[in-house]
Amino acid sequence: MVTILGVDDAGRGPVIGPLVMGGVLIDKDKEELLRDIGAKDSKMLTSFQREDLYEGIIKIATSFKVILYSPQQVDDAVARHNLNWLEADATIQMINEFKPDIAFLDCPSNNIKAYSSYIEKKVMKEVAIQAEHKADALYPVVSAASIIAKVTRDREIEKLKKEFGVDFGSGYPSDPRTVLFLEKNYREKKYQEIIRKSWASVKDLEERRNQKKLGEF
Repeated sequence: MVTILGVDDAGRGPVIGPLVMGGVLIDKDKEELLRDIGAKDSKMLTSFQREDLYEGIIKIATSFKVILYSPQQVDDAVARHNLNWLEADATIQMINEFKPDIAFLDCPSNNIKAYSSYIEKKVMKEVAIQAEHKADALYPVVSAASIIAKVTRDREIEKLKKEFGVDFGSGYPSDPRTVLFLEKNYREKKYQEIIRKSWASVKDLEERRNQKKLGEF
């Protein structure tokens, strides 16, 4: 039986919270089952639909996996190179664990060839790597991985809100609640572990603060 793995991320763009990589392994003949339950790009679904599909996906999947990267790990990856290689390393980990015959990847890099080559050199068995832009809209198994990753991140965000007792919105820089939270709290010690310091929105706040201090002299 041919096995296929789909890999996708969730939370690459937010300034708050983890980056999540999702992987879903299925027998190739179960692709149609994913289509039947309505698996598609998670961005095209409501949170309720994603939660509902999450349960359906884990029943169809042979196995699935999520890897969470904290804001600190994201910042470190940005400082060393960029997030593409962090995602590639998570993908390699999943391929080596699941040993699929084919791996369908939603490629975050503009250079698909280089991204695929990096992964191929580090996997421990011969795997057909199919990396494409917007693969989550093309392959049901990648759509499934997208949903698993997105639901996991959404749940983590809700946990953080309860843990810290504050509603900081979605965590995306375009969210007004997130913007307001950052303006008030980005330097607060207790929130440092949930904020990505390498993001432009935080750097801009720090620059404005420094300019204000200079203007006081």
